[in-house]
Amino acid sequence: MRSPNPKSRCLLHMDVSARIQGSFSRQLTQAFVSQWQQTNPEHQIIYRDIGSFPIPHIDETWVAAYESAPEERTAEMKAAIALSDTLIDELFAADCYVVGMPMYNLTVPSSFKAYLDQVIRRDRTLLLENSAGSGQLSTKKLLVITTRKYNYRTGSGREDRDFLAPYLSAIFNVLGLTDITYIHADKLASSEQEQSLAQAMATTRQLATTF
Repeated sequence: MRSPNPKSRCLLHMDVSARIQGSFSRQLTQAFVSQWQQTNPEHQIIYRDIGSFPIPHIDETWVAAYESAPEERTAEMKAAIALSDTLIDELFAADCYVVGMPMYNLTVPSSFKAYLDQVIRRDRTLLLENSAGSGQLSTKKLLVITTRKYNYRTGSGREDRDFLAPYLSAIFNVLGLTDITYIHADKLASSEQEQSLAQAMATTRQLATTF
């Protein structure tokens, strides 16, 4: 991972697909990043491969660390929550994010849910003010590139089964992040696969020039 230069903009690039070879979401995020680099050669990129290097689920020791003041944490607690701090540091270091998100069983892969559980913390990304949460990512923007076997868009007849985009919007809104763009590469289990991918690729590369 390249450390971001504080004087330049920084992009956090995340891949979530469990597949390496033949992953459409990885192809699309790489196309975005390549174009973004060409447009912004002086800027920095942080890469997090959640699909290849899954984030561990939180456990009892993690929760104990989370519930304790930093100065009260044992060595074991500090070790348990260290990755969480690293992941949150990446979120704060970056100005914008691009995530390649395949739909698994109508929603996000469990590996990304594990990631979210690690980074949603009231002492860092979510501050409590008079019992109300104040998300700390309000200055960031997010691009989610989804890959889906079928069409879940409005009017498709399957829109009520899309628990991916609504969930991501809701959970990132909690963190104050409301500037969210989606690119959907869908119908990937049909004869329209090639056309859908081509359209998503063109949109991805175009957006990368202004993101």
